[in-house]
Order: sequence, then C-alpha cells, then structure tokens
Amino acid sequence: MSNFTKARVSRSKLTVSFTEATYRKAKPHLLKDFEQRCAYSLQHMDRVGYRCIEVDHFNPNLRGARRHNYSNLFPATRHCNGSKSDSWPDRKLRKLGVRFLDPTKDQDYGLHIFEDPNTHELVGASPAGKYHILRCDLNAAHLVQERRDRAELNRLLDQYHVAARVPLGDLMDGSLVETARTLRGIVATMIPPIPPPPGAGQGGAARWV
Repeated sequence: MSNFTKARVSRSKLTVSFTEATYRKAKPHLLKDFEQRCAYSLQHMDRVGYRCIEVDHFNPNLRGARRHNYSNLFPATRHCNGSKSDSWPDRKLRKLGVRFLDPTKDQDYGLHIFEDPNTHELVGASPAGKYHILRCDLNAAHLVQERRDRAELNRLLDQYHVAARVPLGDLMDGSLVETARTLRGIVATMIPPIPPPPGAGQGGAARWV
C-alpha cells in the first residue's frame, strides 16, 4: 500500500455481461480481482466465509445495463454491503468532495484513510475518506478488533524473528519456528497493515477536522 499514485485494485477486463438475475455470478471473478478480500473492509474470504461475501453495486443509482456492468460490481462482506446499502451522496455533497472511494480508481488506504496505531480505528484524511468510513461502518467493533489482533500478532512475529536467530538446535524441538509459521498463516488472512496518519507517534494519531 505504499504506492499512493495508483489505484489499489487492478480490475481484469471481463467481457461477460450481467443482468439483475445474473449479477451475483460475478462473485468468483470479483474475488480473484480483489485477492479474496472485501473491497471496503479488506476482510479476507477465508475469515468470513464465501457465503458472507456478497456482490455490491458500487453506484446504486445507475440504471439499466450500466448498473450491472462489471465495473460497477464489488465484492463486499455482508456487514459492509448492508451498511453501505443504497446510500450515495447528493450533488451538493459531491461538490464538497464527499463520495465513496473506488479502489479500482483511488488509492483509498494510505491516502484518504489511515489507521490509528493506538486505537486501530480508521481515520479519514479527506471528506471522501470520512464519508467512506462512516457509511461502510469501517470502525465497527469486529473490524477494529481484527486490526488490533493483527497488530498484536505482527508484534509477536517480530519477537519470534529475533529469537529465531539463535541456532535452530537451541530451540525447543523447533517449536518457535513452527509457531511463527502458524502465526504468519493467520496474519495473511487478516486485514492487512494500514499506514498510520502522517505525524502519528506514540502519543496518538494525527487528526483532521
């Protein structure tokens, strides 16, 4: 997530057309493009389950063929899809920069949205970032907890990395190495690390008004 100039997700050029009756068939293609993660919360399918991933219409106001065009479809957890629902900022709000972030066009995380390193809540750095967090309910308790757990596991992995520098024979039956391998597998399916806000330090994250 260090490249702030490009979109976070590169969408494949799918030529299949979808309709109101068939748009859910886009889910396997969407999961492949979005690396098995929710477009909004970044939760991984392996943690929430395949059935919990739904197909969201990014812009619910589009009609006809445009509504079900692949470019308007996103994989979303049931939580994010339900929270976002059919909300869409009106023209007056859009003129103020209020909008949903499109990860196929925007570098959402690390530019508009950051993670407070102490509370693990998301912080909006722009009107779009704040709106996106609010409407998708990205600071729901279970999402904050997953980000907190991920940070703690990464902290433990850093400790294991230091400890594992001793000769392998000195480890208790290699249990330290095996534990680290297990933890890495768990972390790989959690919400990935999100950069903290610029200027965030031990005393807390920088805030925007």
